Amino acid sequence: MTQGAGGMTSSIPETRWARTIDGACIAYQDFGEGPVTLVVIHGWVSHLEVYWEQPRYARFMRRLARTMRVLVFDKRGLGMSDRFAGSPELGILMDDARAVMDAAEVGRAAIYGWGGMGPGLAAYFAATHPDRTLALCIDGLLQQRLAPDYRWGWTDEQQEEYLESLASWWGVEEGAREWARIGFGERPEDAPVDDPDFLRWGVKWSRFAATPCSVEAFERVWFDIDVVGILGSVHVPTLVPSRRGESEEDQEIADDNASRIAGSQRVVVAGAAGVPWIDDPEDYVAALEDFLVSVQHEEAALDRRLATVMFTDVVGSTDKACRMGDACWQELLDKHNAAVRSFLARYRGMEIKTMGDGFLATFDGPARAVKCAQGICEAVKPLGLEVRAGCHTGEIELLGADVGGIAVHIGARVGALAGPSEVLVSSTVKDLVAGSGLVFEDRGEHELKGVPEPWRLYSVAS
Repeated sequence: MTQGAGGMTSSIPETRWARTIDGACIAYQDFGEGPVTLVVIHGWVSHLEVYWEQPRYARFMRRLARTMRVLVFDKRGLGMSDRFAGSPELGILMDDARAVMDAAEVGRAAIYGWGGMGPGLAAYFAATHPDRTLALCIDGLLQQRLAPDYRWGWTDEQQEEYLESLASWWGVEEGAREWARIGFGERPEDAPVDDPDFLRWGVKWSRFAATPCSVEAFERVWFDIDVVGILGSVHVPTLVPSRRGESEEDQEIADDNASRIAGSQRVVVAGAAGVPWIDDPEDYVAALEDFLVSVQHEEAALDRRLATVMFTDVVGSTDKACRMGDACWQELLDKHNAAVRSFLARYRGMEIKTMGDGFLATFDGPARAVKCAQGICEAVKPLGLEVRAGCHTGEIELLGADVGGIAVHIGARVGALAGPSEVLVSSTVKDLVAGSGLVFEDRGEHELKGVPEPWRLYSVAS
């Protein structure tokens, strides 16, 4: 437990380190549970543990973690991550985000970047690694330099003037006071410029997060990067939020961000602060949750493919197991499983799961599924076993390592109707394997439990 600013006691997630391909250690935290993992990329500088001493930040992150698994990290050179002279370029920072996902064993995640550097880095990651990006959320400036196609940045003169003053106010109370004025946006009366607890936290946060030289190096690198040019290469679902009370210019920036990414969604939520964790997080996080739920539903609808499912089941297995005893039955079952897997490998079947003494497998061709089922039926006979098998071809839903959908349900019902050493197939399978040399015998129409219409089934002749 740690005592947060303003007297609030809060629990800080454990900090871990991811090792990058070039040997750097990147500090990250992994907390919360949910169907989606959200990778948070901070704007500007950060310190993972000092951040949690700020009650507003802790409230925001806990709200995210109520329905999501959250990964957050300190960029290389900042906070608790390895320090280096100068500042790494954008590609290295992107690889550091990927290293954190790898260390946490996260294959795909929603990428959320806020503030000054966060949105650009998040967008660059999404464009470069669409296979690892479920969705993108960007909130803030995409780049810092004024450009012909980006009118909200600074000129070279403005940047140099800012950098010259940086060392004088970094890590002191006046710097924390100015940050409060900027971070609280269009509500200067709410900015805690005279709150001693907030100012103490702000001074500590800046001192722990970076030195003035580190901040200057980061600012120079970021000023030279043009992220806007790559936004046309972002092809993942994208959300661009802003707060209702923000300035007209901030709303225009968000509108422009959304216009540069095809198909992105724009949402305006309650609040007025430029920093997303300052306001009450409920409306903001709820909008993010709704967006990610819609993405998941779309993913589920699109994550389908045509396949042939094959179900096998040992006939009379319960009686055999009772007669033989557990040890002998398990030994026999291991031989059965080895035989099934041998034929799956031969006919390029993918084992989905075992169900006691049965198998569910998928094939990209119905003829291979049928011939595999025939081979299994014959292979287990010398073991004193008989297997029933059923095959059906249809559109299946990919559910991680599992499969689902009505096609799987029909395949299971077909398999359950097969007799000992029989391969039973649906009419769809029969119609698709014409010319394969397979011969079928009509078994008539059958009502399949849970399936609205009757299906004509066929037995595969020896």
